[in-house]
Amino acid sequence: MPRPRQNPPAAPAAPVRRPVFASRAAAGLLLAALVLAFSGCSNLTRLYKRESRPGQTKVRADVVEVKSQVIGSHFVVEAKGDKRGPWRFLIDTGSSVTLVSEEFYKANAMRDTRLSSSSVGVRSASGQVAYLQSGNVREIQLGNGGARFLNVPVLLYNCGELSAHLGVKIDGVLGFPLFRDTVFTLDYPRGRMTISPARREPPAQGRLIAFNNDQRTPIIPVQLGGETFAVLIDSGSDAPLMLNPVGLHPRFSVEPRPGAAVGTLTGDRNQVIGRLAGTLNLGGHQFEQPLADLTDQLSAIGGKILCHFRVTFMPARNQMLFYRDSDTPVTMGPLRSPGLSFSKTPAYWRVLGVVPGSPAEARGVRKGDLVSRINGEPVSNWSLQRFDAQVRHADEITFTFVRGSDEAPVIIPTFNLVP
Repeated sequence: MPRPRQNPPAAPAAPVRRPVFASRAAAGLLLAALVLAFSGCSNLTRLYKRESRPGQTKVRADVVEVKSQVIGSHFVVEAKGDKRGPWRFLIDTGSSVTLVSEEFYKANAMRDTRLSSSSVGVRSASGQVAYLQSGNVREIQLGNGGARFLNVPVLLYNCGELSAHLGVKIDGVLGFPLFRDTVFTLDYPRGRMTISPARREPPAQGRLIAFNNDQRTPIIPVQLGGETFAVLIDSGSDAPLMLNPVGLHPRFSVEPRPGAAVGTLTGDRNQVIGRLAGTLNLGGHQFEQPLADLTDQLSAIGGKILCHFRVTFMPARNQMLFYRDSDTPVTMGPLRSPGLSFSKTPAYWRVLGVVPGSPAEARGVRKGDLVSRINGEPVSNWSLQRFDAQVRHADEITFTFVRGSDEAPVIIPTFNLVP
């Protein structure tokens, strides 16, 4: 990908929480949230003011079915492509930008436009800023062309690590503003996405919740221990509840403890996670003693909670619907961990972080160590779902580490990071 210019633009605008990508955290989080902010460059006025909203949206039917799959609580959809397609995208309702790979951009760029010579500031959860190039693509087609988004502002992003972690080739991240002129549904239990025209009436089933702002951003009120606070509905994160405790008085049944290092666009952040003592109320749906990952950014609901719902977003109405087949309160089991988090490639996994006090630390595993095999099989054989299942159900895992020209297997017990 062409390297963005490192000349910083004007100071980024006030941050809006826009989760994009973080490396796989074996301690429980798949993707951590990034906080992105536009640079406000004068030559990016349209992108800054309209975010990633397309120039035109065309939905040809009352209900357009989008080919999709749920991978680790993330929605991955397939877009209609040319000879180089199909293209696959992650749906990220917490992102106010749309990111695409260089390959997708070259195949779909507007004919009379070119990449901006300046770059857009992207602020991560660590507070650091990276710069990505901006441009416009002709269209993004979903549902076999039934839903078309024309003249879409995008940022170029290297999706290689994201593809490696999810186990499928990913060509971009579709942010919430792309769908501003639609009604769209993410049905997590059935792995089904649908798109309808904005004028279509919403489904009759579900609990209706209004956004708490007039910016058509999916931020809604929730309740915890008698206190009400705002959360971003963030399909781009596999976290349960990302909780900013400032101004609140949360009680914990399991005190927050350091977890794995979680990768972000500009570096790593240290996870701090525990179990709340109270009940989280989300539109009348209750989650008893939920897991909570502490953050200093806007609180957010991620895929570990959204996976229980069929969620319908209605941006034009500033509303959304949450539907479950049952009203029984949800309980979240222990958070299992091998004590390691990884940055993955097809050939090896690099240790991104080691949980303090874990069996992995006791066995001398260090950040930067390389893993070539898991239980004797090459790491390329271990999809995200398969590895997650192994962590949840196995008492121990054998990791084979690369030591110079040799390989050394090390048996590492799994444990309850949060009981």
